[in-house]
Amino acid sequence: DLSYNLLEDLPCFTACKKLQKIDLHHNEIAEIKADTFRQLAALRSLDLAWNKIKIIHPNAFSSLPSLIKLDVSSNLLSSFPVTGLHGLTHLKLTGNHALQSLITSENFPELKVMEMPYAYQCCAFGACENHYRISSQWNKDDNSSIDDFHRKDAGLLQIQDERDFEDFFLDFEEDLKSHHSVQCSPSPGPFKPCDHLFGSWLIRIGVWIIVGLTFICNALVSATVFRSPLYMSSIKLLIGLIAIVNALMGLASGVLASVDASTFGSFAQYGAQWESGIGCQITGLLSIFASEASIFLLTLAALERAFSVKHATKFETKSSTTSVKMAISFCFVLALIIAAIPLLTGSQYGVSPLCLPLPFGESAAMGYMVALVLLNSLCFLVMTVAYTKLYCSLEKGELDNIWDCSMVKHIALLLFTNCILYCPVAFLSFSSLLNLTFISPEVIKSILLVIVPLPACLNPLLYILFSPHFKEDLGSLRKQTLVWRRSKHASLISVNSEDIEKQSCDSTQALVTFTSASISYDMPTSSSLMPPSYQMTEGCNLSAVAFVPCR
Repeated sequence: DLSYNLLEDLPCFTACKKLQKIDLHHNEIAEIKADTFRQLAALRSLDLAWNKIKIIHPNAFSSLPSLIKLDVSSNLLSSFPVTGLHGLTHLKLTGNHALQSLITSENFPELKVMEMPYAYQCCAFGACENHYRISSQWNKDDNSSIDDFHRKDAGLLQIQDERDFEDFFLDFEEDLKSHHSVQCSPSPGPFKPCDHLFGSWLIRIGVWIIVGLTFICNALVSATVFRSPLYMSSIKLLIGLIAIVNALMGLASGVLASVDASTFGSFAQYGAQWESGIGCQITGLLSIFASEASIFLLTLAALERAFSVKHATKFETKSSTTSVKMAISFCFVLALIIAAIPLLTGSQYGVSPLCLPLPFGESAAMGYMVALVLLNSLCFLVMTVAYTKLYCSLEKGELDNIWDCSMVKHIALLLFTNCILYCPVAFLSFSSLLNLTFISPEVIKSILLVIVPLPACLNPLLYILFSPHFKEDLGSLRKQTLVWRRSKHASLISVNSEDIEKQSCDSTQALVTFTSASISYDMPTSSSLMPPSYQMTEGCNLSAVAFVPCR
C-alpha cells in the first residue's frame, strides 16, 4: 500500500513477482510507463485512482495475465489502452472527463462491473433499452429464462436419453452467456440516450414545428413593429423586443433539433463531446436568457399598460419613454446575469445533452431551478395584480382609448397563455424538491423540449391573429414596399438647366456646373397604393456645384 505518499514517479516493480495487490491512489503520478508493471504475473488488483495520470503506455498492462480489478478513476486520461486486459472483471474509469471515446465490449469479454465517465460509453455494453427489456423478461412467468432452466432441470433424464450429456451443458452455458450483461454506471436513459437525442418522433415533429413557427411569426412581428424606427410607442417597442428574444429561444431549440438530426441513430458516439462542448453551453445560455428576458419584458409591458390606463395618457411624454427604455435595459442585464450563473458555478448546462439545468439531481442545479421558478412566479403575480386593478378600471369606463384597449387585451392574452404554460415547469421543480417521483423521465423530457419553448411560438402567433395593430402595420409595410419598388423602377428624374457650360475633360479633372437645376420626383398618386403622407412632389434648386472625379 503506497497510497497518500505524494509519489510523482513509480519505480519498476518487475522484481516483485509475487505481488497480488498494489494501492497507489491519492498520489501525484503523471505517467505509467511500459516497464512499470512488467512481468507481474500474480497481480490481481491495481488501484491508480486520484492521481494526475495523463499518459498510460499502450503496453503498460500487456504482461498482467491475472489482473481482474483495475481502478484509474479521477485522473486526467484522454485515452485508455486495452492491451492485455481481456481478463478484467472490474474496471473503474469514472472522473476522467477528457476520456470521451467509446470503448468496445469485445476488448473485455469477462467484464462484470464497470464505471465510466459518461453514460454513453455504457451503451456498447448492452446497458441501453435491451438491458431493461432482458431484466423485465427475467421476472416474467410465461417466458422467463428461469422457467426455461427449471424445465431443463426437470427433463434432465429425457435429455440424457436423446442427446449427449456434454452437449446439454454446452447449451446451458450458451443460455447463461446470452443473458449475461455488464453492470455499467452511469446507466443510459431518457436524458442520456444511446440512439436518438429526442427519443420519439412525436417530440421530434413537435420541436421542428415550434422552431419553424417561431422564426416565421417572430420575423413578421419584428418587421411590422420596427418598420418605422423614427418614432415608436413604448408598448410596441416591448412587443418587438419580446419577438426578438422569442426568436432566440427558437434558435436554441433549432440547435437541439439539428443535433438530433445530425446524430440520428448514433447519438452515443457524439453525446459526451456535445454536452461538454462550448456549443451546448451557448445553447443553454441562449435558452435561459431568452426565457427570462421574455418574462421580464412581459411583466414590464403589463405594468406599462396599467400605468398608461391609470393616467389616461393619449400621448407619451419623453420622460416616460426614457423610463421604459431604462427598465428594458435592466431586464436584459438581469436576464443575462441569471443565464450566466450556471457557467460561473460549475457549468450546469452540461449535465444533460438538452443543455438545461435539470429540476432533479444535484442540489446546486435543483436550487437554481427552484430559484428561477420562484422569481418567475413573482413576475406572474405582479402581472396578475396589475391587470386585476386594470380591468377594474376598465369596467368603470375609464378606458376610452382604442389603442390602449386593444393592447391591454393582447397583453392579458399573453399573460394568461404564458402563465398556463409555465405551470408544468413550476410543478416539475417543486415535485423534485419534495421528492415526488411519480413523474417519469420521459414526461419531464417532453416538457423541457416542447412546453418550455412553446410560448416563444405562441406569443407572436397570438399577436398576428388577434391584434388589429398587426393588420394595420402589415398593410402599411406592404404599401411602403410597393411604393419603394415602383419608385425604384419607374421614377423619372428630369434635370432642366438654363445655362450649362461646355464640358472639358482631361486626364486630371473635369468641371460640371449646374447654375439652376430643378429636380422633380414623380411619385404615384393613387390613394390605393400609398397613404396621403407619401403623395408629395419634391423640388429643389441647386446652385453651382463643382464635381471633381476621384482617381
